[in-house]
Amino acid sequence: MKILLLSDSHSYIDERVLDYAKHSDEIWHCGDFGNIEVIEALEKIKPLRGVYGNIDGTEIRKIFPEVLRFTCEEVEVLMIHIGGYPGKYSPLAKKEIEKQTPKLFISGHSHILKAIFDQKNHLLHLNPGAMGKVGWHQMRTMMRFDINKDQIENLEIIELGKK
Repeated sequence: MKILLLSDSHSYIDERVLDYAKHSDEIWHCGDFGNIEVIEALEKIKPLRGVYGNIDGTEIRKIFPEVLRFTCEEVEVLMIHIGGYPGKYSPLAKKEIEKQTPKLFISGHSHILKAIFDQKNHLLHLNPGAMGKVGWHQMRTMMRFDINKDQIENLEIIELGKK
């Protein structure tokens, strides 16, 4: 399963993102879509999973949950927009991880791209950074990777250029 991982579009999407989406099996967006047009553009291409972010209004919060837990192939995934990172998880993320530890934990919000293996909880933490043009980040980023049974493979960082 080829996954394109996005976050923090803040109402912006461009042809480069859509082109990468075409070569994926699923698109996962970790919140701060910004508007419904971003969702519609992505859903036209491939199946979309996601969570709402702190800037997302009622319309988006009716479509996506705050916490999303699912299994892809044989990998349990937990997604929360404001999740923090290993050693500094948000209270909600810490509670969800303690309740049932996933193999893959995805968050957004910080606009800082991270891929960290959490030794304590034995999980992979990913934050794809921000693909939009709003925020303090300089480089627009996203990730893609494969899930093959119970393995997360071929993790790639994609730089989309300066905002």
